[in-house]
Amino acid sequence: MTERIIKDLENELAATAKRFEEELQTVRSGRPSVGLLEDIKVEYYGQLLPVKQLGSLAIRPPRDIEVQVWDKNAVGAVSKGIESAKAGFSVSTEGSTVRVTLPPLTDERRAELTKMVRKMSESYRISIRNHRDEAGKKLKSAEDEGQANEDQVFRAKAEVQKAVDKANVRVEELLDKKLKELAE
Repeated sequence: MTERIIKDLENELAATAKRFEEELQTVRSGRPSVGLLEDIKVEYYGQLLPVKQLGSLAIRPPRDIEVQVWDKNAVGAVSKGIESAKAGFSVSTEGSTVRVTLPPLTDERRAELTKMVRKMSESYRISIRNHRDEAGKKLKSAEDEGQANEDQVFRAKAEVQKAVDKANVRVEELLDKKLKELAE
């Protein structure tokens, strides 16, 4: 019983860290990332589709992202959708290619993004603590119902804390990496 609770917790914590990593990719830094554009919604033939379903995305250093649109009729919609995302990108089109240029970050914008990223990391740490508390309640319940003895619960709580510490380290690593990107 305790092994299942620990395994479930580890899976939840891994998923939480993965969500944090994915959310960080959507935050603009000094270097381009396809994650900035791929989920922008574009209206195409009456449907809202993400850019990644309408073309392939590639990075062109130093600050460009190219979207090679598969359907030439969608070029205007993709260009308009990216411009309307109000992310401060400059957009140009050449044939079936939409080129998005990221302006350099100002010091003020860098500070805003740093603050926002730190706030995001704190919300994920809170989520991790909530998962830990939930696992603790499940372990207590298992002990009360006689499905686990006191020693098993004690060892399981130690395993829970190890998993939580590992997840917190992962969140911290991702945060540090993003803060370094923002400082570039």
